[in-house]
Amino acid sequence: MSAPRGTGAREAPGPVVEQSPGPPRDTVAGADGTGRARRFWSARRIPAGLLALLLLVVTGAFLYDIAAVRAHRTGMGWRRSLARELAERHLDDIWVLVGAGLATALGLWLLLLALTPGLRSLLPMRRTHHDVRAALHRDAAATVLRDRAMEVAGVRTVRVRVRRTRADVRAVSHFRDLDDVRADLTAVLDDAIDGLGLARPPALSLRVRRPGRKGR
Repeated sequence: MSAPRGTGAREAPGPVVEQSPGPPRDTVAGADGTGRARRFWSARRIPAGLLALLLLVVTGAFLYDIAAVRAHRTGMGWRRSLARELAERHLDDIWVLVGAGLATALGLWLLLLALTPGLRSLLPMRRTHHDVRAALHRDAAATVLRDRAMEVAGVRTVRVRVRRTRADVRAVSHFRDLDDVRADLTAVLDDAIDGLGLARPPALSLRVRRPGRKGR
């Protein structure tokens, strides 16, 4: 997939492309061939691996202890101590409340990971083919907008931060009238944002100012 012409995307990292066989369930194609693209979902490999490792250690310890008891050996001390504590401690005990709070927090965290897509650094692009999904990194989008803004006469420096719904652009102009620079930047950046091909183009938030005094 090639980047749109005139956006300066040659210097930015390329888009992420994913091809899936068959018609997708999350695309509604229009008359112009475009479709609605949803966000990419993270595989959550690190949380899943940590949870699997924890479950493996806990279940392995319990299975070893059960096997030892079945083999007429003395059960492990930690299991007997745990059973005694669970039987003797009341529900309003501070350690019981702390353990319940930690378990609840862990469960809510896992539910949050399961119900949210993640990969917030990827911005979904418009779908022109049913079996192809593409996304653009936020840093790449910011690089494109910064390069286009630097082409405007009077612009000295530009800082760009691209979010999911907004592109924050902070420019410093050392000559020309600020209103003229702001108007040119708005036109150039609106065209650049449209040229990115994003499914949900971010709204432009632009601020132009004069350079401050030296040392400030």
